[in-house]
Amino acid sequence: MKNIPNSISILRLLLSVFLLFVKPFSITLWVVYFICGFSDMIDGYLARKFNLTSQLGEKLDSIADMVLVVVMIVVLVPILSISIGIYIWIAVIGVIRVAALLVGFYKYCSFASLHTYANKVTGLLLFGVPFFLDWININILGVIMCTVASLSAIEELIVQITSKELSRNVKSILAKK
Repeated sequence: MKNIPNSISILRLLLSVFLLFVKPFSITLWVVYFICGFSDMIDGYLARKFNLTSQLGEKLDSIADMVLVVVMIVVLVPILSISIGIYIWIAVIGVIRVAALLVGFYKYCSFASLHTYANKVTGLLLFGVPFFLDWININILGVIMCTVASLSAIEELIVQITSKELSRNVKSILAKK
């Protein structure tokens, strides 16, 4: 029982990599993608409900989330008509995220991705983007996503810079110690 949440995160990680070999917008992609999203919700829920949280679990969850995002970018971005401005904005967000990770690693000698409310909202919205591609212009989705992702990335960087100790489950910049 103790390893079930971690096993679910590892499954998400493996399924995310599998998506690299699946035809974009196919039924297989949608089913596996949905399973990945559901597993992201259920692993944390089970870990908290049954008091199975661990530092390893927090790291696995964050790594699996990042791999899923990167894989979906690799799979979908080349076939979407995204403006150059959105590409640049995505790159800037990536630089901010990497800077936050590097600050956390430097300060705490550990992988330090945070589970803030803003990061959770960003993840939820990002997960939903592929489902809305037929209804909302990709560049409008891009502006919405990049705005939310920018705010959460900046918040994480500020928390990493100003925190005295690592707290992966800090809820927001206002709640940090």
